[in-house]
Amino acid sequence: MHDNHLSRHARQVLTVTQGKPHLHGPGADPSIARSWLRCLEDYHLDPALTMAPTVLEHGRVLESRERLQQVLQIAGNEMSSLHQQLSGAGHAVLLTDARGVILNCVTAPAERKIFERAGLWLGSDWSEACEGTNGIGTCLVERQALTIHQDEHFRGRHTGLTCSASPVFDPHGELLAVLDVSSARPDVSRQSQFHTMALVNLSAKMIESCYFLRCFDNQWLLRFHLQAESVGLFSEGLLAFDGEGRISAVNQSALNLLGHIRGGLLGKPVEAFFDCSLDELLGRASAQASASWPLRSRDGRHLFAVLRGEARKPSSVLPKPTVPETPRLAGICLGDAGLQTAFRKALRVFERDVPLLINGETGSGKEAFAKAVHNASQRAGKAFVALNCAAIPESLIESELFGYRGGSFTGARKDGMRGKLQQADGGTLFLDEIGDMPLALQTRLLRVLEDRQVVPIGGEPEAVNVRIISATHRNLLERVADGSFREDLYYRLNGLEVALPPLRERSDKSQLLDFLLAEEASGETILIEEPARRALLRFNWPGNVRQMRNVLRTLAALCDEGRIGLEDLPAMFREIQPLLIKVDEASSGQPLEDAERLALLNALEHTRWHMTHTAEQLGVSRNTLYRKLRKHGIARTA
Repeated sequence: MHDNHLSRHARQVLTVTQGKPHLHGPGADPSIARSWLRCLEDYHLDPALTMAPTVLEHGRVLESRERLQQVLQIAGNEMSSLHQQLSGAGHAVLLTDARGVILNCVTAPAERKIFERAGLWLGSDWSEACEGTNGIGTCLVERQALTIHQDEHFRGRHTGLTCSASPVFDPHGELLAVLDVSSARPDVSRQSQFHTMALVNLSAKMIESCYFLRCFDNQWLLRFHLQAESVGLFSEGLLAFDGEGRISAVNQSALNLLGHIRGGLLGKPVEAFFDCSLDELLGRASAQASASWPLRSRDGRHLFAVLRGEARKPSSVLPKPTVPETPRLAGICLGDAGLQTAFRKALRVFERDVPLLINGETGSGKEAFAKAVHNASQRAGKAFVALNCAAIPESLIESELFGYRGGSFTGARKDGMRGKLQQADGGTLFLDEIGDMPLALQTRLLRVLEDRQVVPIGGEPEAVNVRIISATHRNLLERVADGSFREDLYYRLNGLEVALPPLRERSDKSQLLDFLLAEEASGETILIEEPARRALLRFNWPGNVRQMRNVLRTLAALCDEGRIGLEDLPAMFREIQPLLIKVDEASSGQPLEDAERLALLNALEHTRWHMTHTAEQLGVSRNTLYRKLRKHGIARTA
């Protein structure tokens, strides 16, 4: 049956590439027909061949990852977010380099084997020259976002896949990477990919913009758009220029907004394209880009812009909002009394070289707490190096942590690579999600902690002076009990365990709200109106500090009048207050009935009205839950 399918697909490919009319099916798309023709005539590929994709040697994968280290850092969170938006199940989110080699993959652990059987391995080469028509390889050739659906693949062995891919360009217009979402489910229709393709394209543009901003962190950066509310969003134009006003780089949106080609702008004075002098432009600058202001192009286009950089006119800098003066270190708020006590204890033992183990829910600020301890210690001037043990593929974590010597294995770089332990020498190594470290590496890490020496792969022992802070959201004692975490390493890392409270239990939520808003407002004074503040403080924040920061970042970006009102909040925040008002209004004078109603409402709020999760939390069946909702007249308001 499988051979019949391969033969049938191969005949279809040959029919199309021989120029015979094909009104239906994949060959009807000219771009697919062109790609199939390239595969036969330029790459000499066989559509019926079932050989697995080519996979690069370990060392070459590490080298490629190091070259794109900044892109991988930026893309990591975006890929995880994209996977969640796609409801996770049945999807793999992939990032490749400009050659089509897979450097990172986000998928559900239970589905990893499915995608590996399809050839989606870390280090596998999915260029069109190797694998024929496919989302990644054809995107590299066409340099545009596209979907390759099942039978549109050239090789018959790939026709079970549906792939939507979008290119990621660097600030100079060169292809940097490809972001791809692949599905191995047979019931995926081409129409269903319109939504997926839009999300992939949006995520690719977000990665592009963040990479552009990071590349030109030390230059003047003009951000502009036709609409004021779009400045700061992924569709904005980005233009970097040096101290003499010469344009260094532009993104595609800037070219589109100005109506120029890249070669017509690079190296030219920025004032040649905007209706103002360089001094006037620089006078508008702010160290952190704030509220936008009108700017006209030389050809009369009305734009809105912000300029990041040191202002030449001090008076043009907007006053910074005041932040409460309770113990404050960069990037962290310690208004909660319990947190203050935990921080003081952590700092005292850290200064005595006692390892810290930070425990807390995902997003509760474990890395920020660790960095604050480092910055308050005598090691503040030394390196703080973070390694997320759950985010790095298991096959690469050993090299990332310990490094390797040149020539130590096939494909290794000639000059080798320093691992995170060597990079943190004299400073602090933060091991996030330590509970996910592979068992074999736990043994090596324990030896480093005891001997104060690190042995790179293929190298000799090197002395290191490093202090360790670990973090996890797991119960490590349970992992010790089931044998997945070494007991001796647990007690070696747990010099002092610090339990960070989830945001819903912190007493400084209001102070933290102001603190994070001040950081995300980039120098602009933004006020939160009281109804909006009450709604934000009443929210359960299942994603903790990370979720609050992301919500405030969005609100600050969309704020035009310097105020955030209740109507500006996402719907899930606005829905909470009416529910609580109904509890008071509907009080029946029967305490048990009222308590049950309130418990139902609180559980619904906590799970964001996800009925299955609500039923599980309450320990009842879904039918029982629906019966109780009808009994109390509870219905979700629009």
